[in-house]
Amino acid sequence: MSHVPLPLEDPSMDKGAGVTPAGHRVEATSALASTSQSENEEATPSLQSFISDQELEDKIVEAIKSVYDPEIPVNVYDLGLIYGVTINPDRTVNISMTLTTPNCPAAGFLPGQVEMRVRHVPGVEDALVDITFDPPYSPDMMSDEAKLELGFL
Repeated sequence: MSHVPLPLEDPSMDKGAGVTPAGHRVEATSALASTSQSENEEATPSLQSFISDQELEDKIVEAIKSVYDPEIPVNVYDLGLIYGVTINPDRTVNISMTLTTPNCPAAGFLPGQVEMRVRHVPGVEDALVDITFDPPYSPDMMSDEAKLELGFL
């Protein structure tokens, strides 16, 4: 049985495939696809020249709040699992986070979800999550909204 190349595998069959910021080829209709510009076109100013660090941080926090621990109906930000967000001058982002316990069953995917969601924020060039257990997690780190949701208040 012969292999028939898919449109994204064979550049000659590429009818407008796009590329993600990380360089992965995707369908042109994908929201992840960036549009390429020809060399003759004038470069457009990047999004980072229009968005302040505070606005970018707000968008990053919003993206992080879309990640939920599968066992707790509260997002990882309000749970207090995010210790810090650092936006570097090149618009790469470092996120320091913890888990509820070192042997947390979600350890295999929660950090990756946070990283992926932050990478997709317009204006972010790249994201890296660092896991730390110092200081150890405590329910005191939860936001008041999370404490109310979980019956701690």
